Amino acid sequence: MTYVPLSVTDIVLAALLMIANGALSWGFGLKLERTLLLNSIRMVVQLALIGFVLKWIFLQTSPWWTILLAVIMIAVAGFEITLRQNRKLKGLLAYGLGTGTMMFVGILVTVYAVRGIIEPDPWYQPRYILPILGMVLGNTMTGVSLVLSTFVETAHRERVNIEARLAAGHPRFVALDNVLSSALRTGLMPIINAMATTGLVSLPGMMTGQILAGADPVEAAKYQMMIMFVIAGATAMGVVIAGLGVMVLLTDSRHRLRLDRVESPSQ
Repeated sequence: MTYVPLSVTDIVLAALLMIANGALSWGFGLKLERTLLLNSIRMVVQLALIGFVLKWIFLQTSPWWTILLAVIMIAVAGFEITLRQNRKLKGLLAYGLGTGTMMFVGILVTVYAVRGIIEPDPWYQPRYILPILGMVLGNTMTGVSLVLSTFVETAHRERVNIEARLAAGHPRFVALDNVLSSALRTGLMPIINAMATTGLVSLPGMMTGQILAGADPVEAAKYQMMIMFVIAGATAMGVVIAGLGVMVLLTDSRHRLRLDRVESPSQ
């Protein structure tokens, strides 16, 4: 059994379902029609381009093309994290923290998964590296975005209490421990919820794709288990690094709260 290829007509028929989304937005006055249309077009263009790019890279023997695409993916992930912040750190602090976190976690966890678990020969094949890196970055990006947003918003809202604790002599890591705990919990909730419903409520994309391509469902389930554990580990690592990082950036060596390093919320 092999996969059934899709024609352009099949894609168009699937895209017609977006009309229902637009109708709901118009009916309830959500004013999301334009956003839905633009994001749908953006998704189609991005997926079409990456499909051709990956097909070309898979045919190459040099790992440098794989590294180049991986760097681009990490850079874009850092940019998306910055865009998702309502109150973000000034200058390059937000981008640097997000991108640095994604680079460290993405490379470490992807190499661990490919080199230590799957073990293809050679282990650096782009067919394995890039899809796993993409899944790690996509899920970790959500967690990092949430932890940064929650930390900054909570620190701004609880400013008086935090500064009172600092004035009482508490070091910054103690004065902000409740803020950090709240941010970490928020950042981890999406992956925790996803793990709770995977297999019972939803069949994730990787498992579904393998099954549609004719793979044994049991083997597809094994791969999905591995990927979920890898993603969960990467997300946990990412939110902790980002949480501790933003805590350091929002304070100084004299244990003062530095909300002056945060931009005003976007309108």
